[in-house]
Amino acid sequence: MRIEYDRDTCIGMYQCVDEWDAFEKNMDDGKADLEDSEEVDDQLFVREVPEDAEFDAEFAARVCPVDAIKLFDDDGEQVV
Repeated sequence: MRIEYDRDTCIGMYQCVDEWDAFEKNMDDGKADLEDSEEVDDQLFVREVPEDAEFDAEFAARVCPVDAIKLFDDDGEQVV
């Protein structure tokens, strides 16, 4: 499973931080940071989701009020 995080879209509500510990508050920027991610495009961060964290990652994506987080299964189909 792969997660994509559009940091430019993030408005800093930090709901993702409450759902998955891979997201951290960045109070200086007023946005969340996604640990162990790679910036693949301007402010678009991607990383693989460990199997034991898939449930938490899904909730992090679902609670984002601006849909800045997308989750894809191993076939590339968008889950959230």
